[in-house]
Amino acid sequence: MENIKQTSKGARSYGQFCALARALDLVGERWTLLIVRELLPGPMRYTELRTSLAGIATNLLAERLRALESNGILERRLEEAGVVYALTPWGAGLREPMEALGRWGAPLVMTGRDGDAFQPRWLALALPGLLRGITATPAVELGVETDGFLMVLRVDEHGPSAIIRPDRQPDTVFTAAPEVVIGLAAGALTGDQALCLGDLRGDRQVLDRVFPPGRATTATASTPSPMDS
Repeated sequence: MENIKQTSKGARSYGQFCALARALDLVGERWTLLIVRELLPGPMRYTELRTSLAGIATNLLAERLRALESNGILERRLEEAGVVYALTPWGAGLREPMEALGRWGAPLVMTGRDGDAFQPRWLALALPGLLRGITATPAVELGVETDGFLMVLRVDEHGPSAIIRPDRQPDTVFTAAPEVVIGLAAGALTGDQALCLGDLRGDRQVLDRVFPPGRATTATASTPSPMDS
């Protein structure tokens, strides 16, 4: 088993012999899981994290990074671009519970941004989470462009994944606002509805293989879609 560091009990510990409580001792502080969200697609430099996490104080970001590193959730690496922060294998294991939490919270974002900050790269966690359980053989790739940012959604026999720095552009690209993309992934919008609100360049069958018609998730329950506005 991997050598996992455990936080010492203190004012911020729940002091409970419970796996959930001890997990929250490590990652339950404000901003901590959002730092993990940033690093799930790949390592980032400190300045990149600070830019993407607009609103976090510089000293608080440094404090959270130190805590995550001391608890074995992330590590610092020296790369050509300089020092970067990267998740350890144990830290990367947070993907599954965070995807589940994102699915649970999807109804809260499908009504629109309401002035909230948004970074397109955040969809790299949200979309595979919403599409979890979908497989495709042979594999299929769809470009998803929102706010000028392109990522590639790939679905193969292992399920969905997202590539945020593709080395090539796929033949089929769907361009739309983030709430439309999330609504389509959650099953709150049909492909036809999404195409009325966005633009598809390429093969419609690719869109339908990545976002299968007739699929519904818990995120669709009693939640208005962008088509209702």
